[in-house]
Amino acid sequence: MKKSNLTRRGVLRSGAALGAGLAMPTIFTASSVSAFTNAPGDSSVTLGFNVPQTGAYADEGADELRAYELAVEHLNGGGDGGMMGTFSSKVLQGNGILGRKVEYVTGDTQTNSDAARASARSMIEKDGAIMITGGSSSGVAIAVQGLCQDAGVIFMAGLTHSNDTTGKDRRANGFRHFFNTEMSGRALAPILKANYGTDRKAYHLTADYTWGWSQEKSMRTYTEDMGWETVNSVLTPVGAGDFSSYITPVLQSGADVLILNHYGGDMVNSLTQAVQFGLRAAQVNGKQFEIVVPLFSRLMARGAGENIKGIFGSTNWHWSLQDEGSKAFVKSFGTKYGFPPSQAAHTCYVQTLLYADAVERAQSFNPCDVGAALEGFEFDGLGNGPTLYRAEDHQCFKDVLVVKGKENPTSEFDLLEIVEVTPRETVTYPIDHPDFQGGSLGSCNPGA
Repeated sequence: MKKSNLTRRGVLRSGAALGAGLAMPTIFTASSVSAFTNAPGDSSVTLGFNVPQTGAYADEGADELRAYELAVEHLNGGGDGGMMGTFSSKVLQGNGILGRKVEYVTGDTQTNSDAARASARSMIEKDGAIMITGGSSSGVAIAVQGLCQDAGVIFMAGLTHSNDTTGKDRRANGFRHFFNTEMSGRALAPILKANYGTDRKAYHLTADYTWGWSQEKSMRTYTEDMGWETVNSVLTPVGAGDFSSYITPVLQSGADVLILNHYGGDMVNSLTQAVQFGLRAAQVNGKQFEIVVPLFSRLMARGAGENIKGIFGSTNWHWSLQDEGSKAFVKSFGTKYGFPPSQAAHTCYVQTLLYADAVERAQSFNPCDVGAALEGFEFDGLGNGPTLYRAEDHQCFKDVLVVKGKENPTSEFDLLEIVEVTPRETVTYPIDHPDFQGGSLGSCNPGA
């Protein structure tokens, strides 16, 4: 049940200051050593869904919110139960979480870190949210993850792909199911080598924030390792809309590959404009000019239309997968909304179930007990094959998909084909990987 739609900026009103000006929430259990932030009453528990409802990533946010609402319906015993029936853990019974009805509040991140923190504060302080989830920007996810750490609630990250989320900015109260740019690089490089060879010159257009920087670095690492030369990289603002001034110089640079480190509406616009400027029809260095989009989604493919055909990228999940979990989720989502879910919808639905499952297994809403239940948890049946929530950094490790825009789609939803399922062991990196150093989980904060 939805309690309210947040449009206001919340202010935490009392308690000692924490972190960067964050005050202690006011709602706790009775004073005891086991007290924790926003302990629920006996009848209901409130979750906070913080998604971009406006801005460049609004399409992703809309699908995330659909998935969250579906997850709440299933947790409360409605619908067909979706992935609860295929999940390897069997503790969720459709009677809420620990017998409490699941309610929720929503906020608009606006794809802006300050706005996202404000809405998360309001959900924690004013609405008693015990868990915050959502986001389609890594900058937003990192900002809200830090706030949740200070406030003493669990943050179940939604769509966030930057290495930093579970790298230098990791936090004990934060958990990420979505894959990251290191995994994209590991999965994509062999496919790009096989299709485009080792003698290539790449030009990067990169979203100017933590995800874009991380995505470009990973792609440069893996393409340069296989022999490609990086001739230029240019940063672009999120939500630019018109990318023509950034695209015009590409064909004069000597590059024969354009790598678009863009997401959401930005990728739709930059790819469309690149095609309009003739890049895909060009011959450079005796080769057909190519475009690569490292991170894809079905929603982006729909927005780009014909321009997506033949373009390689990676994705966290795709609705055409035929495992039982994926089929169950696609059926539930399609029945409710009339179209298949995106990867953003999938990861948000799964994160909600994983949180509820951890509470049930821990028999506690205390965030430190929930975190302990998630750390090192291995599971299956949620659409990505056998998956591990690594204890050391709270990153999920699972299979990664390499996809390509379909040449002959059969519908407006059938736009991507899976060309490779990269196994979990191939994309797993050591905890001391240099691109993930400099961070520390620290200790779980229950907020009391």
